[in-house]
Amino acid sequence: MISLPLESHCGISRLKSFSVSAIEDGNFRGQRRLKTVVSTANIATSRKQDSTAPSSERIEDAATYLTYPPKVSHSTTAPLVDALRTCAKEDVACFHFPGHNRGKAAPPSLESITGISTFLHDLPELPKLDDLFSPKGVILDAQKKAADLFGALETWFLVGGTTCGIQASIMATCAPGETLILPRNSHISATTGLVLSGASPKYIMPEYSSDWDIPGGITPSQVKQAIEDLAAESKTAAAVLLTSPTYHGICSNISEIKSLCHSYGIPVIVDEAHGAHFRFHCDFPSTALQQGADLAVQSTHKVLTSLTQSSMLHLSGNLIDRDSVSRCLQMLQSSSPNYLLLASLDAARAQLSENPNTIFNSSLNLAIKAKKELGKISGISVLDLSCFSSPFPAIDSLRITVGVSKLGISGYRADDILCDELKIISELVGCKSVTFAVNLGTTKEQIQILLSGLRHLSSVFYGAKGLEYSKRTRISAPFTDIIIGLSPRDAFFSKKRKVVMEESIGKICGELISPYPPGIPVLVPGEVVTKEAIFYILEMKKMGAAISGAADHELSLLTICDL
Repeated sequence: MISLPLESHCGISRLKSFSVSAIEDGNFRGQRRLKTVVSTANIATSRKQDSTAPSSERIEDAATYLTYPPKVSHSTTAPLVDALRTCAKEDVACFHFPGHNRGKAAPPSLESITGISTFLHDLPELPKLDDLFSPKGVILDAQKKAADLFGALETWFLVGGTTCGIQASIMATCAPGETLILPRNSHISATTGLVLSGASPKYIMPEYSSDWDIPGGITPSQVKQAIEDLAAESKTAAAVLLTSPTYHGICSNISEIKSLCHSYGIPVIVDEAHGAHFRFHCDFPSTALQQGADLAVQSTHKVLTSLTQSSMLHLSGNLIDRDSVSRCLQMLQSSSPNYLLLASLDAARAQLSENPNTIFNSSLNLAIKAKKELGKISGISVLDLSCFSSPFPAIDSLRITVGVSKLGISGYRADDILCDELKIISELVGCKSVTFAVNLGTTKEQIQILLSGLRHLSSVFYGAKGLEYSKRTRISAPFTDIIIGLSPRDAFFSKKRKVVMEESIGKICGELISPYPPGIPVLVPGEVVTKEAIFYILEMKKMGAAISGAADHELSLLTICDL
């Protein structure tokens, strides 16, 4: 067991290392445990019957706020965690990898941060720990428990993040030359999935709010139009990929889109990276699986509590062959998976299983209160569904996106001040907004610090110039007019050359460039470079955005396909 050194920033205690004992117990030490225990088998029914759950109109008294998330008792089984604990405690002569030899040769600089326990539990594929690619023991048991909890027919643990889950989903459904319908604001993993599979994209342009510089979701009518456009070319879609919720929490109507697609025999894949928590409160949006998606990929490490890089892929229905998914994952995932990551997925599942109906009560109350108070701050706006004209069904209650244009500053400037001066760390920054993620560890004190920070920005910057700035910085969507010159795969493997950025307009792009986060590509291999895309990238760089993927980090040159 190791200690948890803390670093205090302006009242915020930030975890600087993790405890292996936390993984073993599926919780953080010192957390208060709720008394309500609900059987995972009855989760769907009991969630709707929980009369104590808060509505969006009610804020619980401050005394009910939990300082830490609920603890998991040892009665909640976590088979993979138990096996890892048992193996680490064995007194053995170790002649296997990894080379730190269960901590005996641990690098001192890292051991001083994490403690020796990290290395004791960093074990390879020992017989008792099962095989990720052909699970028959504790991994199979852990994955079955996760499938039961999340409402899936089958669940796979991922150690390559949601990225490898998206890639595997595309590869399992789309063969070379086939077509994938997807929104143009899909994550970079969808583009790399197209390169790996050899499929071609049929893009849907999401509604775009120039006031916020934020794309929304996808509507059923847009998917229907895409299917009909392909039919006019004597083509059919191999699959439809949706992003729901988006990074900003906007949800699409997956249920209607699923019904439409299934009427054509087309499976639906959902990038649900930011919605892994939806099943665990009746006031959250419905999950992709509840709405009939065939595959849903979730980042269990985002709002939920597994370690970074660990995710889950869930299968439902019979339109997609589970063996195809398994084969694709075997190609994409490491043959030496990290058992700390795998165990953290099992531990997070166990943590949720103890009180799935109430675990997010405190977090939801804090988020609702924060949004209510933010609405009172001059010059600060809060993103909601009214910011879009399309009737999107829901927005994630735990995602708080604030607009700062009326303050006369960019989101990047606001974030720099919040981070550097006030030690408030956001999740996502945009041209006109900053996004904050509320989770199980969020405290009342942290919300108060956030509100104080935004009040500070308002007191310093709010004034007449804010309105002028808001009008002056209206930015058009960077991908409104997409022309595909080559498939992403053909463009990726084609010969290339570099040209001056301005001279690339009209040429076929040879590299994948995106502001990161959120990791949504502005330029994709195979697309014809447009003036709008170049302008958008350069403007984002000027405002302070980090641009990922460009061979020339100064963005004076662009790589194009040399045809």
